[in-house]
Amino acid sequence: MSKFWVTFVASILILLPFLCNSFSPDTPTDRHVLVLLDDFAIKSSHSSYFNSLRSRGFDLGFKLADDPKIALQRYGQYLYDALILFCPSVERFGGSIDVAAIINFVDSGHDLVIAADVNASDLIREVASECGVDFDEDPSAMVIDHNGYAVSEIEGDHTLIASDDLIKSDVILGSKKITAPVLFQGIGHSLNPVNSLVLKVLSASPSAYSANPKSKLSTPPSLTGSAISLVSVVQARNNARILISGSLSMFSNRFFRSGVQKAGSSTKYEKSGNEQFFTELSKWVFHERGHLKAVNVKHYKVGETNEPALYRINDDLVYSVEIYEWSGSSWEPYVADDVQVQFYMMSPYVLKTLSNDKKGLYSASFKVPDVYGVFQFKVEYQKLGYTSLSLAKQIPVRPYRHNEYERFIPTAYPYYGAAFSTMAGFFIFSFVHLYNK
Repeated sequence: MSKFWVTFVASILILLPFLCNSFSPDTPTDRHVLVLLDDFAIKSSHSSYFNSLRSRGFDLGFKLADDPKIALQRYGQYLYDALILFCPSVERFGGSIDVAAIINFVDSGHDLVIAADVNASDLIREVASECGVDFDEDPSAMVIDHNGYAVSEIEGDHTLIASDDLIKSDVILGSKKITAPVLFQGIGHSLNPVNSLVLKVLSASPSAYSANPKSKLSTPPSLTGSAISLVSVVQARNNARILISGSLSMFSNRFFRSGVQKAGSSTKYEKSGNEQFFTELSKWVFHERGHLKAVNVKHYKVGETNEPALYRINDDLVYSVEIYEWSGSSWEPYVADDVQVQFYMMSPYVLKTLSNDKKGLYSASFKVPDVYGVFQFKVEYQKLGYTSLSLAKQIPVRPYRHNEYERFIPTAYPYYGAAFSTMAGFFIFSFVHLYNK
């Protein structure tokens, strides 16, 4: 009996990495997502957002943020591929989760969604700060806009904002234009100028500012105008993606279904742009769009098909690679005219733009430089909204062998003439000196 249990436990440990169904570049949407909540009521009040994820094949696991049993990994393997923090007021995570564990989770290539709010705790602010954004230090501050607020029956304090200042990127927000303004009510944040990886997706208008709406301003607000970011995203160097919002209400069913009219505009929309905004943005965050892969990297001499072990200087060669983009259900050819290859040794000796056949195949032909050494074929592709590609293949380049040079080099004819004229002159001088009386 004891032998049976030993075998059973050993089998579970072996199969655990496969049972976890971790992120695979070949199937980017086969993903487990952990959702941490302040209250299980959020599960129903934000059900439209969660149902949108489920309908696209995501497996959501809901836990209270202070649950003592929660964990991101077990036996060195991550149990989830993405983490959603809908717990702005949590003071301390339960189980083995803390700020360092979340940052390590992202550093391992996993995705993160953070939704803060007016009652954002220091813990959530710290996580956001580690990701490259800084929320307003005033805990009672909210974003106020007396020109870009959403019209309502109650005059209010103009903290319910209708924003239409969206990032201009089809890969991040989809090709279909978001016509209705996006409703926002929460806290603003600024981007850390040191972190170049953070992007503003939804910005406040120039007339907005961050302050306590229940008190008069005694000092100028620290955050003003378009410097205030309402929703930001980060794509890390390891292609992990992060979404940071200053409002949890933005994801709610009430904001998704609410009509909206921006102050100063006569156009009233029956439905806000929130649902379309977060549906399209979640496709990007969870790698359903903008996810590239490169396969079949090849190089060979012109006229041949096999990849050589080395090249000779001045050889004509061809470099090719296939690049595809995940469309949400399958891999489609990626078409662009800005993919370049470098033939590199300490610095690029050749920089060539790859041509494509509209079917995913990129290629370029060039002549090996007249320099021998150990070179690399390098493709470093970074484009807004797309996962970065970093490809490198090392190849040595040799000089001509002694028997591969031309027998007579045209550029050396003056030297040949000088040598033969010297010999002829010496012969004539010797003859004249010996036989002249």
